[in-house]
Amino acid sequence: MSETRTYYYARVSTKKQSLDRQLEAFHQLGAEEKYIFADKQSGKNLERTNYQILRNNILRSGDTLVIKSLDRLSRNKLDIKSELEYYKQYGIRVKVIDMPTTMINLEGQEWIIEMVNNIIIEVLSSIAEQERQETRKRQAEGIASARKRGQHLGRQEIDFPPNWFEVYIRWKKKEIRANTAMEILNLKRTTFYKLVNKYEKENKWNIILMMFDYSSYR
Repeated sequence: MSETRTYYYARVSTKKQSLDRQLEAFHQLGAEEKYIFADKQSGKNLERTNYQILRNNILRSGDTLVIKSLDRLSRNKLDIKSELEYYKQYGIRVKVIDMPTTMINLEGQEWIIEMVNNIIIEVLSSIAEQERQETRKRQAEGIASARKRGQHLGRQEIDFPPNWFEVYIRWKKKEIRANTAMEILNLKRTTFYKLVNKYEKENKWNIILMMFDYSSYR
């Protein structure tokens, strides 16, 4: 049977921030430098170099991962939940220094460790769901408030200029350049091509016929 090990993971969000507080906590537990992994990257997701190396290439069943607090794994509660479930599935114990219950040595009483993990996962699930509901509620209230004030929500619909058809056909038949068409229509480049895309999607079956003689449509 291979030897089990304890690894430590520290994280701060920016390169200017210090890891000292977390590293000091690890050293007080007797951590050796070779077993400490750290990142200076945002916790908005799990795509962090050293964390991914530790998670996917180093940790094995029976090992222990020590962190200072749960948000060192991620700022996203659903990500934390999924990571705890991952470690539980692969038999890797997670100890959180700021959660003393997880630090207790319970050798031979693994059922207590599993119970604690399950409670943490359930609590995180409940908090994440509550936050999602609060976000939806705030969005709905914001939309209702904006509508009450008569504000337009979303992107403003772009209208075709009155002379759009004639200028469009002249441009399509290469009688004028795109810049000239924009100048005649008084449109910016991005707006012009948005209207072109919109017009061609709505009239794709008629454009070929229109190209032959646009004067009959004037």
